Amino acid sequence: MSKALIAMSGGVDSSASALLMKRAGYDCVGVTMRLFDYEDSEVRPDKACCTEDDVADAVLVCLKMDIPHHVVDFKAQFRDAVMDPFVRAYETGCTPNPCINCNRYLKFEELFRQADQLGCELIVTGHYARVEHNEETGRWELKKATFLEKDQSYVLFNLTQEQLARIRFPLGTMSKTDARVVAEEGGFKNAQKHESQDICFVPTGKYTDFIEKYTGKTYPHGEFVDVRNGNVLGEHKGIIRYTVGQRKGLGLALPQPMYVTKVDPEANKVYLGLNEDLFTTTLYADDVNWISVPALRPGETLKVTAKVRYKQPDKPATVVAMNDGRIRVVFDEPQRAITKGQAVVLYDGDTVVGGGTITGLDE
Repeated sequence: MSKALIAMSGGVDSSASALLMKRAGYDCVGVTMRLFDYEDSEVRPDKACCTEDDVADAVLVCLKMDIPHHVVDFKAQFRDAVMDPFVRAYETGCTPNPCINCNRYLKFEELFRQADQLGCELIVTGHYARVEHNEETGRWELKKATFLEKDQSYVLFNLTQEQLARIRFPLGTMSKTDARVVAEEGGFKNAQKHESQDICFVPTGKYTDFIEKYTGKTYPHGEFVDVRNGNVLGEHKGIIRYTVGQRKGLGLALPQPMYVTKVDPEANKVYLGLNEDLFTTTLYADDVNWISVPALRPGETLKVTAKVRYKQPDKPATVVAMNDGRIRVVFDEPQRAITKGQAVVLYDGDTVVGGGTITGLDE
């Protein structure tokens, strides 16, 4: 009997996944990661994750299923791998996606080490995605969830071949309603639990307040500049407060709607433009991970579809491998508000080809 580590968040998805694996005959062990102390925060929201109540819910589910449960303290690793890069991104004019780093460094690095210590062959999470082995290529593939409205493949693009070989996503072919039905069948009290929506370490939802408290810094005001003619339009309140595509919260009386088109931390300037100034066809990305294909050789090209944010449909594009390990992604049609710090994820149909972190774009 194979032994499986179940990543137990206390939510309905991980609970349903645990029950499905137990039904399938696996020897299951529940593990809950403690990543952040809400005692350090002024507000504890109803819709955040990783709270003490979530840990308690995970314990109850494991007791209900009569499987062992462990709580592991990864707060130091979480600070280093997720919180610190989150702050650095905003300080350097980028917009981070902390869930990507959390999946990469916590859920699928630290948990693999934990699995090895517990003698578990498999890692199981409640993500909505699929893993399949391609017999023709010999590679493990990450695929979109069957129900696209819940698909989470975008935030999982960093998974390696070694990891995919040991990962199971029991909910990959199920809807959220299906998952709740499974949890109800298990008699779990969290079967109708709300979904976590906020960034767990930004409990108020105000990330600028978090950054200032976390760093102890105040960020200097600077100029809003018209991206077309260089005219100064007013004073901004610190570059961490602005991200590409932003329209609200500028605090300016303008004759027409204007949007953040670029954040320049070195000059401490925020550039504004019209909606059409947000569109571009070409981006550059580094820290690239290839999944369904071997890494492209420099100069090699590949037709794909690609997406530059989590909820965006993927669009036709061509990816070109560069000499320095980066990729250039050229979309067939201009895309709106491509943002440094976000991920570009490449697809071939429902299969993830690979992905990387956006570092720049043609201007």
